[in-house]
Formats: sequence, structure tokens, C-alpha cells
Amino acid sequence: MDKKQKSNTPLSSSELRSLAEERLEEKQLSAMSSPVEMLKLVHELQIHQVELELQQEELVRTRLELEKKTLTQKLDNPDINIDEAETVNVRLDTLAEEYEKATAKALDELLPETFALVKETCRRLKGLKYQVMGREMIWDMVPYDVQLIGGIVLHSGKISEMATGEGKTLVSTLPVFLNALTGRGVHVVTVNDYLAQRDKEWMNPVFDFHNFSVGVILNTMIPEERREQYQCDITYGTNNELGFDYLRDNMAGTPEEMVQRNFYFAIVDEVDSVLIDEARTPLIISGPVPHADNSKFQEIKPWIEQLATSTISGPSSKISLVCSDSSKSVGSSISSVSPSTVSRTGLR
Repeated sequence: MDKKQKSNTPLSSSELRSLAEERLEEKQLSAMSSPVEMLKLVHELQIHQVELELQQEELVRTRLELEKKTLTQKLDNPDINIDEAETVNVRLDTLAEEYEKATAKALDELLPETFALVKETCRRLKGLKYQVMGREMIWDMVPYDVQLIGGIVLHSGKISEMATGEGKTLVSTLPVFLNALTGRGVHVVTVNDYLAQRDKEWMNPVFDFHNFSVGVILNTMIPEERREQYQCDITYGTNNELGFDYLRDNMAGTPEEMVQRNFYFAIVDEVDSVLIDEARTPLIISGPVPHADNSKFQEIKPWIEQLATSTISGPSSKISLVCSDSSKSVGSSISSVSPSTVSRTGLR
């Protein structure tokens, strides 16, 4: 299914049933006589249902965006008073919540048809030869029912624990495909550049079959390349690359210098490593300070050396007391910030 193509006339649930009955009567199909034709018909009806739900979600989004545009224009008015501005901001927040709820409802209703669509796509891709990291691969993966359950868990923002070899990478395509239908961008986060590139190339046939654009963020990319990859429907990358791009965007002088777009949905591979182990080490952007002025240090250095080597009991005890108090202060400050916290649990 091409996510960019829309049916000209929206179909209701009753119209879908009527369409199915008409086609069954015209072709005189039955599960016993022609299972292949029946499967094709079911697949076609599933696509119609997905398109219907997307149209309904798009209508809601269009209405909310029009109202948001009107409210934003009011905020740009220099003559607006504080009370009116506060009212407009509250309404904008309400619109954002309504949009998120409408999107979530539409995706939940679409989930069965979309997961069935992904499974059928995988079945049709069986035997396909393609390249993954320079090696020829043959597609032979079709999700099992238990893997569909794993996809439902991930879509709901929870953790799905799976052992090595149980198909985590394939399972992730289900919620990724579903949430990419919104066109708001989906991130798949993993632990290193190799896995990001491999998973992107490995799962690409499923997304390419339905004309989704897929990108990957690598350490060697320049800002222009990163911006292009972030504009894709689905973007693979490591937690460090995504994190540092976020920090750099916060230091950007103009919107044109930013590379990321608004965040919507993310799947985190090896979530215990990314959100617990590696999260204990903060991401810090640093560099040498040009023309550093050390004159003040050089000025007071002899005084400190003289105090430190003094043998007079009074000053030495005072210095000892200062050092002791300083160590307590440092120790207390370290203990207060050492526990790392994760503000959002799960995989979103």
C-alpha cells in the first residue's frame, strides 16, 4: 500500500461489507474453491479500511491545524494583551492534546489491518534476494502470531523482552510501519552504527514495498546529510547520535541550522542498555577554549603554595579545616546528582 495514495471516496464500515459481498457474488468466490483469490480480496479490503481510517485522521488533523494557524496569528499581533495571549496558549495546548488523542485512536483502530498487511507483505517477499552490508540475503521471514503480540506491546509504549534469535528486529517493523502512516517520523534507536545500518538495510524491503522512505544516521555524516535522513518516514540511528544531534539543535542560532524535526514515536533496541547503563553517563558537548586567560591563576598560585607549605599551626589547622569542609561539600553535591533518572519509561 502506498501511504501517499488516498481513495477518492471514503468508505464506511457498512459500505466495505457491501463491497465484499458484491465482489464475492460477482466472482463467486469461496474459501474452499479459490483460497488464493479470497486472500487477495481480503488484502484489498484491508487496504481500503486502512485508507478510510487515515482519511478520518487527516480530516481531524486538517481542522486542528487550521484552528492552530488562526490562534498563532493572534499571538503574532503586537496589540494582544496578556490575558488573551494566555487564553490562546491554553487553547493551543488543548488542540495538541486533541490531535494526539485522535491520532492514537485512529492508529489503535488501524492496528489489526496494518499488522495483517505487514505479515502479508513479508509472505509475498519470500525468496527476494537483496544486499545487506555487502552480503546477499534471501528474505525468508514471516511474523508468527506471538511476534504480532510483541508488536502490539511495543506500540502501546511498553517493553517487550525477547531472547536473541526470536526476531526482535522483525517485530519492530510492525509498530514502526503503523506509526509511520502518520507521516510524522519514526525513530528506531540501537546501540552502534553497524546495527543501525544493518537493521535499516535488512528491514528495508518491507518499507520499500509500500513506498516508505527509510534513513540512517551515522557518525561520519555532515549536518546536511543528517537533516535529509531525519526527514525520512523512518530513521535508524544510535542513542548517542540522536542525543548529540538534539544537543546541537538546542545550540543552533537559526532554525535552518537544526537537523531534527519534532519527535513523535521511537522504538529503542536493547532498552536496558540504552536507558539504564549508558544513561548513567551524560552526553556533554565540549571543546578547547580559544585564548584562555591563565593570568589570574598564575597570580594567586604563589600565595596558595605559601599557605600550603606553611608550618605555623594556626594557619595549617585553618587550611585543614577548609579542606575538610570542602570535601564534605563536594561529597554531598556528588551524592545528590549521582542517581540517574529516566523521565519516560517504556519504548516511546
